Amino acid sequence: MTTLVLIGTGVVGERIINQALKLGTYDIVGIFDENTARMEELAATYNLPTAASLEALLDLTPDWVYIGTPPVSHAPLTEKIAARGLHVLSEKPLAHDASDGEKMVAAVQEAGVKSAMNFPLMYGAAVQKIRDILAAQELGEVTRIELHTHFPHWPRPWQQNPWIATREQGGFIREIFPHYLQLTNHLFGGINIIAHDTTYPKDSTRCETSVAAFAKTDAGIPVVINGMSGAAQIERIDYKIFGTKKMLSLRNWGDVLVSEADAPEVQLELGAEKQLLEAVANDGFVVTFEEGLKVQQWIDELLK
Repeated sequence: MTTLVLIGTGVVGERIINQALKLGTYDIVGIFDENTARMEELAATYNLPTAASLEALLDLTPDWVYIGTPPVSHAPLTEKIAARGLHVLSEKPLAHDASDGEKMVAAVQEAGVKSAMNFPLMYGAAVQKIRDILAAQELGEVTRIELHTHFPHWPRPWQQNPWIATREQGGFIREIFPHYLQLTNHLFGGINIIAHDTTYPKDSTRCETSVAAFAKTDAGIPVVINGMSGAAQIERIDYKIFGTKKMLSLRNWGDVLVSEADAPEVQLELGAEKQLLEAVANDGFVVTFEEGLKVQQWIDELLK
């Protein structure tokens, strides 16, 4: 059994709980949240023990500590956890900014502990299908990559909390883009952002409302990035890979579609889903803090 504790019991934290319980190879030995009402709710729902403080939680000496708190808290929490010799699983984005991300990387490296980031997209069946298609060169030569994210509302109705729409910690660039920038880095290598325009509302406390950017991968493949909130349409996210033979689209996180010139898109069947916690427990592929820092640097650039 791999022992696990959780700091933060929000929507995604509850998903981690469900994933751990479903796998059956984890023992959740404690949860902690300053929002005691929410903590007690989840404790009662899933029959989990609670901790009275952060220190009491870490005193349980679990194998892994999950950080599911706002980004500004990730660096100081990582430093405390790593100093205890415990492995760290963090939500994305890695940190509030790249400077904090560097502190997190240094903390886990100096302590000699493992790190992993919760990028569910990276461990799913859709990305495995994309890897297989690219390895088989079914698209031909890749000539262009595009990311389009359109949200009628930000924050989304199910994602209401005090920080998700703030300029300091929230916004879709921080919340959504890391998944797809990480995917790009994994499939095609790093990117260089050549130009971008990010729009903010007059209220200086509120997050961005739109962004348009142009980048190139290290291999010179053009990358177009386009996002906005307040869009007059249903929520839609499209990550497109254009090739000389076919075009592939990863739509709304989990649908993989391909098309050829003058032909409609065809949705592909996917294999079995893999889980982050399965990889964490078995030393499988995970996104480390070092990789997360690269993405954080690109996020910082887009937020300027």
